[in-house]
Amino acid sequence: MARQSFTWPSAKFLSTPSSSASLVLLLNVLIIIILNGQVGGFAPPQIRVITHLPLISSSSSSTAPKATTKRTTSSTTTTTIRFHGRPCRQTVRLNAASTSPLPKGLSPFEKSFSKSLDIQGNFRKLAASALERALRDGETKLELEFPPLAGGDQSKSQFDDFDNLSELDANRDWCVQWAPMLSNIRRVIWFVLPDDKEVELAKQAWTGQRYRRACRFTSIRAALSAVLEKSSNNSETRDDGPKLTLAWGSTLASTVNKVFQGGDGILADSSALDALEDEDVTTNPRLHLVCQPGNGGPVEDWINVQTLHQVSNAASATTATATTCIVNGALDKVRDGYYPSIFFPALAATKPFYDSFQAVFWLKPISDKGLYGWLYRVYPEPWQVVLQTVVVQQQEGRDGQPTRITVQDTVALVSDQRPTYKQAVDALVKTASTVKAKNK
Repeated sequence: MARQSFTWPSAKFLSTPSSSASLVLLLNVLIIIILNGQVGGFAPPQIRVITHLPLISSSSSSTAPKATTKRTTSSTTTTTIRFHGRPCRQTVRLNAASTSPLPKGLSPFEKSFSKSLDIQGNFRKLAASALERALRDGETKLELEFPPLAGGDQSKSQFDDFDNLSELDANRDWCVQWAPMLSNIRRVIWFVLPDDKEVELAKQAWTGQRYRRACRFTSIRAALSAVLEKSSNNSETRDDGPKLTLAWGSTLASTVNKVFQGGDGILADSSALDALEDEDVTTNPRLHLVCQPGNGGPVEDWINVQTLHQVSNAASATTATATTCIVNGALDKVRDGYYPSIFFPALAATKPFYDSFQAVFWLKPISDKGLYGWLYRVYPEPWQVVLQTVVVQQQEGRDGQPTRITVQDTVALVSDQRPTYKQAVDALVKTASTVKAKNK
C-alpha cells in the first residue's frame, strides 16, 4: 500500500477561531482522510499518538532526525512526536500498519505455556513477510536475530543451560524449514552453512524433497570458491584479489580430510554439497541464506561472508544481484568490538560492512535492574522495547495462594532507530515505575 503523508497545521494556527483559512485547511485535511478510506481501495489512515514515552535515536550525528520527547514537570506536560522523521506538534503515522505485538510464549515466567506453542513457526511467518518486503524495497544486506530454542517440548530461554551445538542445530533446522516459505521471492536460494560437515549433517536430518528443492545446500567455503572461480579477480591469478580466508588449524584439518574423505570439516563428506550451477553464479539473482556464521566458530566465517557478498555483486564477476541474509550470526560481536582489533585486524575491517545490515526480524531479551523485556523489530516497522511483568490475580482458595499468574506486555519505547542498550534499559525502568503505580 502506498504511504501518503502530510504535515498537520500547527496547534497555534488551528486555535485561532477568527481565521477562516485555518478552518478551510482543516476541512481539506479531513476530506482527504475520508476519501483515502473510500477511494481506490485505501484503508483509513491509522493515527497513533504516543504520549507516554520518548521516541529516541541512537545516532549522535547532527544530520540525523532528532528524537521526539515528552517532558513532564510539576505544572505542565508538553508532548512532541515524530511525523515521518520531521518534528511536529502531534504524532501521526498515516497509512502505516501498527507495530506487531510481541509473539506469545516468550517470557521465562510462562515456560510451561511456551512448550505447547510453535513459537519458531510463528517466527518464520513473521520473518518471511518481512524479508519479502525488504527485498521489494531493494535491501541487499539483511539479518535475523531471535532465540532459536524457544518453544516446543525442549523450550529453553537464556536462563537455561544449552551448548553451542544445540543452538547451531536449531538454527540449521529453522532455516531448512524457512526456505520453502520463500518461494515468492523468485531467487535461487543458497543455504550457506559454516562448513562441509554441517551440510552433511543437515542433509542427513532433512531428507524430504520439499526442503531439498527449496535451496542449494552449500558451505561458506564452497559458495565463495564457486564465486571466486567465476570472478575476473580470481585469487589464484591475482595475489591481491579477494580470496578465501582460512581459519587457524584448517590446514591440518584439510590434510586429515584428504587422507580420508575430503572436505573442509573434520572428516566431512564433500559429496553432500549441492552443485552450484554456472547460471546460479553469473545470471540468476540469488539469496545467500547464511546460518550462524562466526558465532561459536572461527571468526574467519564473518570475513568470508563479506567477501562472498562483495564478489557476488562485483560488476566484473556477475550480471546478477546477490542478497545476503544472515540468521543468528551475532553480528553485534563484530560491530561492538567484542574481538579486539589489535588481535583481529581483518575482522575489525568488516565492521562498516556489517554496520550497513538491515534488521528484518529482531528479537533479543533484555534483563537488567531486576526487569525483563525485549528489543523487537519486524521490518519495516520501528524498533520496540517491550517490558514484561508478572500479574498475579489473587483468588482466595483453601490455602489462600494465588491461583492465576499472567504476563503483561507493555511497550516501553518505540524508535525509528535502534536504541542503545542503556536507552532500552532506561525505558524499561521508567515504564516499570508507571506500571507499578497503576497497579497499586
